[in-house]
Amino acid sequence: MVATSLCQSAGRYPPPHGIWKTHLAADRTSCTKATANQLRLFLHAGAYWLMWGLRMSMPKRSMWRVTQFDTLRLRLLKLAARVVEMKTMIKIHLPTSCPAQDILRLVLARIPRLVT
Repeated sequence: MVATSLCQSAGRYPPPHGIWKTHLAADRTSCTKATANQLRLFLHAGAYWLMWGLRMSMPKRSMWRVTQFDTLRLRLLKLAARVVEMKTMIKIHLPTSCPAQDILRLVLARIPRLVT
């Protein structure tokens, strides 16, 4: 409660633990071994930051910037696409009937390239 009031007074919000539980299923530690549960939580933390980065790369006045993670996952990430691997790049061919094709192109252009 104190952390929430401090974060809100500073203009920030506390980490949304409800998002972890509801949309990323991070509360499900079904293994009996602690190391397996820790790895699962570590992977969910990475998934949270990837989804948060995707949401923050949306245009500021877009509805996608404030949408829930499960909506992003269902409408933008769960698409049937053809992936073509080349020597220097990976091409993703979206279906022609993709309703969110424009926002996907905009966001993918904003995400920095991963150089290996």
